[in-house]
This record gives sequence, structure tokens and C-alpha cells, in this order.
Amino acid sequence: MRLCQQLFLLQRRDRISTQTQMTTIPSRLAQVTRISSNPSEARTRVIDLYRAWVRAAPEIVELYGLPVTPAYVRHCIRQKFEVNRHVTDQRAIEVLLLKGRQELQETLNIWKQPDHVMGILLQPNERPQRSFLQKFYEGKDEDSVRPAASGVV
Repeated sequence: MRLCQQLFLLQRRDRISTQTQMTTIPSRLAQVTRISSNPSEARTRVIDLYRAWVRAAPEIVELYGLPVTPAYVRHCIRQKFEVNRHVTDQRAIEVLLLKGRQELQETLNIWKQPDHVMGILLQPNERPQRSFLQKFYEGKDEDSVRPAASGVV
């Protein structure tokens, strides 16, 4: 009787410790939504977000068991930030900051599948170049079509 109780307690303790390890704390990365008062403050917030992503790269690779190095994840993060480098509208920057912070929180709280991380974060989403025949089969050839309002004859 005593041995059965000890085994039960050991199993229960192991189950509880496993559950606490697997549980995510949603408020761990939560932040109050702020609006930047000027462009320099927005720039500072963008740099802080970038640094948070870069620091999280090794953890992302480890959490999701990705078959890439943290250096490659950092490279992909840099590319994602560089795509929006030209944005100057204050409201657009705020939206991008909000989405970036949300993506970071969802990624680090393991609210995504590894396929999401590999597909969304690490895969380039540029449109591949199409040949003339591919455009022809689609019924489009944007390079040779001039809009009527261009004034070019």
C-alpha cells in the first residue's frame, strides 16, 4: 500500500512538472499599446523591436527545432525589417510595430506551428520572375502594355 502511494505521488509530481514546463505565460511578452509622439521615438521603438527579434533568434530555433542556424534566422529578420525601411507615415509605422510585437509574442509563446515559422518568417515572399511565355499563357504582358492615359503613342 505504501509503495503504491509513493509511485502515485511520483507520477503526479512528474506530470505536474511536465505541465508547468509546457505551459506558456501569455503575459510574459505583453506590453501596453503605445503611440509614438514623434518620429525619433518611433525609430527607437523599431530598433528595440528589431533587437528583441534578434535576441530571440536562438530561442526560436531551439523552441521550434528548426533545421537552420540562429544566424540565418537573424538574416531573415533583417530582411523583413528592410522591406519596410522606406515607410515614413507615422500611423503605418505604428501598425507595423504592433504587428511585429504581436508576431514576436506569438512566436515566443509557441502559439505557432513550426511550419508557420518556416513559411512566414524564413521564406521570402517575393514574386518570382516570369518569362514572356508565362505571361502570355496568363493573358498578361504588363511590360508591353501602355496605359491609355500615359500620353505615349
